[in-house]
Amino acid sequence: MSTETSLTILVVILSITLAATLILCIILLVKLIKISNTVQRITDRAEQIADKAEAVSEMIENSNGVMAFGRLVANVAEMFNRKKK
Repeated sequence: MSTETSLTILVVILSITLAATLILCIILLVKLIKISNTVQRITDRAEQIADKAEAVSEMIENSNGVMAFGRLVANVAEMFNRKKK
């Protein structure tokens, strides 16, 4: 085999290896982009759920304040009713 033939074979092997590597890298990049988009959707949804949970807890806190005020009024009314009897 001549040197020229050996070099040609080496160039073909390296070209095939480079092409296969590039194709695999492109496929991997596309998969990573899809995974990234899925993770982004999941984090957005989790953030929405956390916001809703925060709103619910604020509503409960506010209703507890109203309920405590209502209990106070009821206790005061009950005290007056006891004094009248």
